[in-house]
Amino acid sequence: MTNLEWFRTFKAIYETGSLTGAADKLYISQPGVSLHLSSLENYVGYKLFDRSSRRMVPTERAKVLYNFVLEPMLKLEKAEELFSRTTEKEKPTISIGMCFETFQFTLEPYLPKLPFNVIIKFGEYPEMLSDLDNGVLDMIITPQKGDYKNLQFKAFSKERIMLVAGNQTDATIFKQHIAAANYSAAEDWLQTQTWYGTAGDMEHLRRFWHQNFGKRPGFKPNFIVPNLSSIIRCLNGNSGLAVIPDFLSKREIEKGQIFPLWQGHNIIENTLYFAARKKTMYAEEIKQIEEIFEKEMSTTELLEA
Repeated sequence: MTNLEWFRTFKAIYETGSLTGAADKLYISQPGVSLHLSSLENYVGYKLFDRSSRRMVPTERAKVLYNFVLEPMLKLEKAEELFSRTTEKEKPTISIGMCFETFQFTLEPYLPKLPFNVIIKFGEYPEMLSDLDNGVLDMIITPQKGDYKNLQFKAFSKERIMLVAGNQTDATIFKQHIAAANYSAAEDWLQTQTWYGTAGDMEHLRRFWHQNFGKRPGFKPNFIVPNLSSIIRCLNGNSGLAVIPDFLSKREIEKGQIFPLWQGHNIIENTLYFAARKKTMYAEEIKQIEEIFEKEMSTTELLEA
């Protein structure tokens, strides 16, 4: 099935004479422009441009296609402009990628008061970085940086991966082992406890275990729940252990329902970044999202109990 964005990109390349010019005009990345063009060429079944070092030279078939689609595209752009004047400029829509728990902890309570529309996408960070570069997303919150020349990354906070426990957990013996630096005994004690994990991602637990004990954990969690927020709710006021980013349980820790048990003798910290394209029409909206995250995550670092 064809995509109207392919024709919009084709028109921009034809009129600007370059992939870079089309990318600037459409506020998307050059790889995104190349992807649209190759998709359209595959769809129509023939080459549309001869690529030289300086310009994209349209083929004869491209000239025919351009003349055929020009008037319909101009009408669509006019309709888009008229619609934008009445609603879109007053309330634009931006697409943001992040993990579910980050959204729930920070941005979710603010959505009803935002002066613009928001589409949230949850997914794997490499996929979201690619979507950002290709213009599918306008911004992402990520602990990972990629080699994308059209994207800019701004560090704004850190998350610490740590061991937490429900407040009914008796960790006296474990703390004695840690105080004596008897990590082998501490590991043995941990493996006898009740553990919570998530169905989709056990990376935090595996990384924490390898960093502090030099191996993979030799057990599976007793309870597998949908996400990290579910873990926090299960631990809240009960017994059990989990390895999670510190900021997610901050409120429960302040209320005494969960306590930070151990940060590890090899502390794991991730830097969190705002990522956006260098050229974007949503700079003002992105700035408002950044201010929300900076406010919610500019908290003092949690300390071991």
